[in-house]
Amino acid sequence: MSKRDYYDVLGVSKGASADEIKKGFRTKAKELHPDRNKDNPDSEAQFKEANEAYDVLRDAEKKAAYDRFGHAAFENGMGGGGHPGGGFGGQGDFSSAFSDVFDDLFGDFMGGQRGATGGGRRAARGSDLRYNLRVSLEEAFSGLQKTINVPAAVACSACDGSGAEGGVEPTTCPTCSGMGKVRAQQGFFTVERSCPTCSGLGQIIKNPCKSCGGAGRVEKERALSVNIPAGVETGTRIRLAGEGEAGMRGGPPGDLYIFVEVSDHKLFERDSVNLYCRVPVSMAKAALGGSIEVPTIDGGRGRVQIPAGSQSGRQMRLRSKGMPALRGGGVGDMFIELAVETPVNLTSRQKELLREFDDLGEDNHPESKSFFSSVKSFWDGMKG
Repeated sequence: MSKRDYYDVLGVSKGASADEIKKGFRTKAKELHPDRNKDNPDSEAQFKEANEAYDVLRDAEKKAAYDRFGHAAFENGMGGGGHPGGGFGGQGDFSSAFSDVFDDLFGDFMGGQRGATGGGRRAARGSDLRYNLRVSLEEAFSGLQKTINVPAAVACSACDGSGAEGGVEPTTCPTCSGMGKVRAQQGFFTVERSCPTCSGLGQIIKNPCKSCGGAGRVEKERALSVNIPAGVETGTRIRLAGEGEAGMRGGPPGDLYIFVEVSDHKLFERDSVNLYCRVPVSMAKAALGGSIEVPTIDGGRGRVQIPAGSQSGRQMRLRSKGMPALRGGGVGDMFIELAVETPVNLTSRQKELLREFDDLGEDNHPESKSFFSSVKSFWDGMKG
């Protein structure tokens, strides 16, 4: 089977320029790539044919030989051109030809992550920063505006972040042509690594800025105002866009993430939006009942009615006296747990009254009454 004309294979005219030939191959490579044509068994052969055509037409000497002799230029020992044994063999130098459009082709396959055609590599974005902020429970309840000092790398004012003395624009790295990466051929494969000349930045600075040493940024402590919303909890994360570390040589800054920690309170315990408070109550108040005042997180006081005969551990609720919900949804409640206190350091009169109370109160104690009734029933049964 005779070979097709290489210009027809790439869809270009015989007078096409090098850029038009490259563009034609790029179009065909995208169209015929086997990964995009898994249902077409001929796509691999067509892809190799396009690669073979491009390998010849992109090389000035091979192209001149092909234009003069056609396919015969690569048969019977003609047009050695780096092909041992003389023949082109129909295989083409796949790795070298394909790597010539690697960035353009795979930039499309992978979402256009490479820079614009002919342009330099985009400056690297700065790192994100973390700041741990501790607030009191009262501050978490009400919210606040707080100023924090954050040490971070900021754009150098002397060179406007360019890294060059006097703000002169960096030049494109001659080694990698601004791509920040270089390739080395290893057999069939092309290995890509960071450019050793520009350290992967794609640009070089002939006269580095004296203030930042060519980095385009310097270390500095900044004062930032942060709005802490009401209802924050430990673990709440607040993002300040663009307040992180400055990028190298004018690159965009990262973000600052503030992680909030709410300190423990000496009186209140928190469970989501609800608060819990243990309140001491005298024995007499617990027995007789009455009202008591308790402190609330907003700095005020609330009144609670204690039923007569209340025991330690009994809980009562003050509605809407808890913490506000961080993203709306109302306010939690406050739960009060009674802790009945046993009196100490009694006077003689107090002891006398308690003994009298103990003697008189035996019949009123439900547990004691039940106990003595059980004992009496047991002995009555033994006598019978």
